[in-house]
Amino acid sequence: MDARVGGTYRLEFAHGDSRAAFFGTYKEVTPHSRLVWTNEESDDASISTVTFEEQGGKTLVVMHELYPSKEALDAAGTGAADAMAETFDQLDELLVSLGRQDTTA
Repeated sequence: MDARVGGTYRLEFAHGDSRAAFFGTYKEVTPHSRLVWTNEESDDASISTVTFEEQGGKTLVVMHELYPSKEALDAAGTGAADAMAETFDQLDELLVSLGRQDTTA
């Protein structure tokens, strides 16, 4: 991951015999507040935007996916949405565990 404007990323996952790669280019990088990148693993590349906003000592994370057409969105199916929900659940678990570590240090 080269998180700067024009930089690229590539993530590869394996589960059993299945493999998947996700890759693209960073379009906007505003430290501590906004990331925008392309998802180029298909012909109908989407654009992801994530914003981070402090609210009362906590961070609100908002993610948007922009597809080039309704057909591209439909082709992505519910798998992408399900995976994102799982990702945010894992992030919640990680942050809780990190918070526990901080209180015992």
